[in-house]
Amino acid sequence: MYDVVLLTLGSERDAPGGCGSGGACCGGATGADTAPTSQTDTDRANTDQAGADTEQCAAERPRVPVLACADALTARGARVETVTARSDAEIDAVLARLDGPSRPDGLTWPDPGSKIRLVVATASDGQLRAVLRRLVKRYAPAPSKRPADLPGNRTLPDLPPVAVLPLDPARGGTHRDLAAQLGLPRDPVAVATAVLDGTPRRLDLLRNDGGSVTLDGALLGAADDAGRPLHWRARVEVDDTILTDGTEPVLACAVGNAGGYATLDDVTLLTAPDPADGQVEVAVAVPVVVRSTWGRKRVRLEVRRARGRAVSVLPREGKVPYLDDGVEGELTRKRSWWIEPGAWAVWSI
Repeated sequence: MYDVVLLTLGSERDAPGGCGSGGACCGGATGADTAPTSQTDTDRANTDQAGADTEQCAAERPRVPVLACADALTARGARVETVTARSDAEIDAVLARLDGPSRPDGLTWPDPGSKIRLVVATASDGQLRAVLRRLVKRYAPAPSKRPADLPGNRTLPDLPPVAVLPLDPARGGTHRDLAAQLGLPRDPVAVATAVLDGTPRRLDLLRNDGGSVTLDGALLGAADDAGRPLHWRARVEVDDTILTDGTEPVLACAVGNAGGYATLDDVTLLTAPDPADGQVEVAVAVPVVVRSTWGRKRVRLEVRRARGRAVSVLPREGKVPYLDDGVEGELTRKRSWWIEPGAWAVWSI
């Protein structure tokens, strides 16, 4: 029978100071939280808040879906451990259990025959991404150490399958998180069944040159206080196809592995994003001025699309806000994403 680790992150944040982005999951110290010898009142307030957050984390207990899943696994004879990770180091300690035997080349590699199975309890796609990011960091070899047994279209080996336990059943409704898009079970008992009786379903992964990963997709652009989209400029290139050269205004750009950002309001950006087809789908929405038969000008929205193995976005001016797997950020320089076909997997019935 299997040993199963039920991993929960100690905070819903996946931002600076959150799990996977600076070493802290909940109330942990970040650069801004590290107090100098002489503190201002603001510094003290920040430190006090961090302490309060830490106390809150210490008081966290496994949520009801986690306990229900653990009970279902135990009833089937599995040995179950629940872990709440509040830092990257604590996530890494769990992932280390998935390591395979030592290799002659010294690389750390996952064990394909491991009897340990991992369940990630997620309150958001960003939390699942935080765990996958640590898996990539653990197992992706440096380019100078690329082994001969690595597939030619990949930079990392097959990552160990994970089971996804959504903590918010409502996210399967109007807001389709990644688990809903993939048709994964949301009921804790059904998740336990997938862990013990299911098979790995391999999926594509987007890596980027910022050191992170994308499971679902990214949406670049912003709106004003009235909800009107703001214009910005960037060069967007998919393989050898240029969607915009950076000289014209852009309203939005979607980088899709799955379908989370397929539509924006009533505009279809991505037509057929597939997280298992080995390609990334990219779309830009560009306002174009056209003239009617009578010579009148009007503006229509032109959506340009392309599919390929890699995409780059080079901002031409200022900062470009974005959402990446639901996590907010700002793009100030060139960012490239590339597809890793079948690199990660979920337990599925």
